[in-house]
Amino acid sequence: MLKRIFDFTLALSGIVLSFPLWTLISLAIYLEDGLPIFYLQERIGKEARIFRAVKFRSMIKDAEKDSGPVQAKEEDPRVTKTGRMLRATAMDELPQLINIIKGEMSFVGPRALRPQEKEVQDSSIKSVFDYPGFSERNKVRPGLTGIAQIAAKRDIDRQNKFKYDLYYIKNQSFLLDLYLIIISFLITFKGRWESRIEKFSFLAKYFKNI
Repeated sequence: MLKRIFDFTLALSGIVLSFPLWTLISLAIYLEDGLPIFYLQERIGKEARIFRAVKFRSMIKDAEKDSGPVQAKEEDPRVTKTGRMLRATAMDELPQLINIIKGEMSFVGPRALRPQEKEVQDSSIKSVFDYPGFSERNKVRPGLTGIAQIAAKRDIDRQNKFKYDLYYIKNQSFLLDLYLIIISFLITFKGRWESRIEKFSFLAKYFKNI
């Protein structure tokens, strides 16, 4: 209950305080690549419920028209110039504050996965439902940030990322959430969310052997 109240209050405050940013980002996207400004993407929520995550569009129009759902790779040609800045600072995910207010997401939790997505290391499509550990991590709301998002390298396989998520689920606490949120703000200020190495070396070393 405390987590939900905290999420709602912080998300609502975040939308109000960041409204000028929403305006500037929307203008930058429009001037570079026109409409639409926002992008709706199917994600898996708590108890495997499908919801639509709201994001600022960071890729060209119809980026997945021919390929289907595929994870972004380093120097991905589909990403616009504005999109590179947004993804590096995670500003493309700012509209997901709406999903938090609606109760579909939390600030901290496992990454909200897409029902089907091509792995960077493997061009085949594999449903996330088939990965060991999926049912356990699916018992909590997905989060904007989390241990896997912060400590894991960008391109490690999904199975290894699940280990970080399961660690969080077993050890979650309000203080841990606050700590991860603070670290996430530091990564945003550094513009390192798209880094292929550790985004925050101390945390990466701490969780290295989980």
